[in-house]
Amino acid sequence: MKKLLALFVFALVANISMAQKIDFDKKLKELGIELSTPTKPIANYVKAVRVGNLLYLSGHGPDKADGSKITGKVGAGMTIEQGYESAKQTGISILSTLKAELGDLNKVKRVVKVLGMVNCTDTFADQPKVINGFSDLMVAVFGDKGKHARSAVGMNSLPGNITTEIEIIVEVE
Repeated sequence: MKKLLALFVFALVANISMAQKIDFDKKLKELGIELSTPTKPIANYVKAVRVGNLLYLSGHGPDKADGSKITGKVGAGMTIEQGYESAKQTGISILSTLKAELGDLNKVKRVVKVLGMVNCTDTFADQPKVINGFSDLMVAVFGDKGKHARSAVGMNSLPGNITTEIEIIVEVE
């Protein structure tokens, strides 16, 4: 009886741990997201620095697979919804860098901190709604591991007139 109980407990624990393990690369396919080769830094810096189990990613913009970027100023010809899509595209750029740095998105333990910057007019005040494009993507991909602390701020301008720039800190295995 003890052996049967031990076997049952082992099977239960194995099933729970397997159920909690999500293949994030597979999740990206389910969401219809294709990663691309990360862009090169535009100045004297690197895209990522690992310190212990934390990976710090430099600011990323909304890089598209064809090499173009989403540009424009929210509140001056660009809507909140378009800014949201820019932040989502920035998230895809960040996921591409994460994959290149780690080799496997399953090494992501947690998205810890996000700084989202929005190129916007001085009267625009809905930066959190724009950066939700990024945050919603992280939660869609990583579930609870994608929930993070965040700042969303407005900027007078961003490099190359990109609409959004986001930097993150990720806990990794």
